[in-house]
Amino acid sequence: MHSNATGFTDSQRLQLLIDAIVDYAIYLVDPDGTIASWNSGATRMKGYTADEIIGRPLSIFYTPEDQAAGLPLKALAIATEQGRFSSEGWRVRKDGSRFWATVVIEAVRDHKGSLIGFAKVTRDITERQEAGQALIESERRYRRLIEAVVDYAIFQLDAKGSVVTWNPGAERIKGYAPEEIIGRHFSQFYTEEDRANRKPQLALEQAAQSGRFEAEGWRVRKDGSKFWASVVIDRIADESGALIGFAKITRDITERRNAQEALAKIQDQLLASQKLEAVGQLSGGVAHDFNNLLMIVIGNLETMERHARQLASNANFQRALSHAKRGAQRAASLTSRLLAFSRRQALAPKPIELNNFLNGLQDFLQRTLGERVEVQTVGSAGLWQIEADPNHLESAMLNLAINARDAMPDGGKLTIEAVNVSADYEYCLRNPELNPGQYVVISVTDTGLGMSRDTLDHAFEPFFTTKETGQGTGLGLSQVYGFVKQSGGHIKIYSELGYGTNIKMYFPRHRGPAVEQEEIDEPIAEAESNKVETVLVVEDDEDLRTYVSELLRELNYRVLTAGSAQAALTILLQDQPHIDLVLTDVVMPGMNGRELGKRAAEMRPGLKILYMTGYSQNAVIHHGRLDQGVDLLEKPVSQAKLALRVREILDRR
Repeated sequence: MHSNATGFTDSQRLQLLIDAIVDYAIYLVDPDGTIASWNSGATRMKGYTADEIIGRPLSIFYTPEDQAAGLPLKALAIATEQGRFSSEGWRVRKDGSRFWATVVIEAVRDHKGSLIGFAKVTRDITERQEAGQALIESERRYRRLIEAVVDYAIFQLDAKGSVVTWNPGAERIKGYAPEEIIGRHFSQFYTEEDRANRKPQLALEQAAQSGRFEAEGWRVRKDGSKFWASVVIDRIADESGALIGFAKITRDITERRNAQEALAKIQDQLLASQKLEAVGQLSGGVAHDFNNLLMIVIGNLETMERHARQLASNANFQRALSHAKRGAQRAASLTSRLLAFSRRQALAPKPIELNNFLNGLQDFLQRTLGERVEVQTVGSAGLWQIEADPNHLESAMLNLAINARDAMPDGGKLTIEAVNVSADYEYCLRNPELNPGQYVVISVTDTGLGMSRDTLDHAFEPFFTTKETGQGTGLGLSQVYGFVKQSGGHIKIYSELGYGTNIKMYFPRHRGPAVEQEEIDEPIAEAESNKVETVLVVEDDEDLRTYVSELLRELNYRVLTAGSAQAALTILLQDQPHIDLVLTDVVMPGMNGRELGKRAAEMRPGLKILYMTGYSQNAVIHHGRLDQGVDLLEKPVSQAKLALRVREILDRR
């Protein structure tokens, strides 16, 4: 061994170099496994000084488990046999703490090849191992997360679009097991039409260029069924930015789409209902003013008729008078239908046993519609009662039957059936105008021409008709609509061109006892008064007030008049004159007739009140019926009917 200019021998220089290395434990081990040298890196890493560790066995650094397994001697044996042993594992410091080490043991031999020991290098790589373990655990958690997601199909594609990974959610949604789909192109999830339009390729191109692609559309399962999917495709790149594949997430949102479509349908139904309601308000207002005019026209025509006997020989005059009266009566019928649509007619609801009602209806309709239409009515055992105005119900059925006949020009079959229906919450979601509850559904079905989609959308609108000009007013279905709605029910039309029409009317179940209506022969009242009686006429329309007053005076009544409810109250406040009856309009500016009637009854107990209206505006009609104890005449009213009703009320005890 020689020395150099620094005065250190080669072995001393080597030891200085080894001691300067602090990140590695570098030391010699004797053939029997005892430690022969020790560097500063070993002291720093393992905690022992050279004096504490030299001469002690190598196994002191191993865990009890490794010692029990004989790992230290096995390591030396491998190094002896193969010249080198390397591994990673847990090692133990002086203080008992552990660290993860990478270990290399080299066999050291002399110039004769005899083993003289081992060189051992140890490095603490705990941080790297922990980072690696953390990465493995992160990947494991990510894998568990992906595997746990069953509501989303989460999988990877390679750069060409072939499936690389597949999670349970993808298997549940699309029906393929991993071994069935991995390696196949993702375009098979698309419809044939989408594949023909290159939608899968375009989706990947957009994701590759912009980093992401999002869309909704129909996708196809393994069994060929379709579902509406929300799709996101994200670009995956390596460290250099080069494209290596795509991450794809698919969600089945068929239920949400169906719910949105159902909501849109409900909104359309509500808009249609609001439209009909607005038209109904307008119709009611028009009918009110028109009825006042008609009552004046009809009344004066009746007066002319009474006083025209001296012109009886003049046929032209009589014919003109008759035509004028008939035209006015037709106009009155028109306003009556408008009021029915706007739900402002006065109804007299009664409990109805529909089985009996339908039995009586069949013969009547058969005679009305003729032999070319077969009429069949079908009741049900245990059919619930409904509460409705029987006259208006019969009129509604007649309207529907005539419409059905007109839709069957070559003849056909009309079936009227009544069944019990319990409408639950789900049913009412699809039919928002219907409240949950029990109903009796009257179904009217024909085998006629049917209706187009556009016709169905307008079927209930007043004056809408598909008939030739002059063959209908267009108020038939609107009248039925208003009657059913005013009765607390609901009406729907199902129709298709060439397959007939079905109309369903829902009437709420009536839970009270049935009321048997007895026919009572009432005495016919005398129209004229044979004693001095006073009638107070309250009407804001001056011409109508004048006409009614003159008619009553001709019938020998003493008549007082008022143009408003306030003016009528002023007259009633006076001690004189005595008033026997107040004949008042309902709809007037300011205080309406119903309020006047209540005030008048308070001021003069026992005073009799008779209301007239061409439009109730809910003043005397609530929930489809007259308020209890209310006497009402609907305008326009004939002279005879007005006279008899006034007399009837005055004579009532």
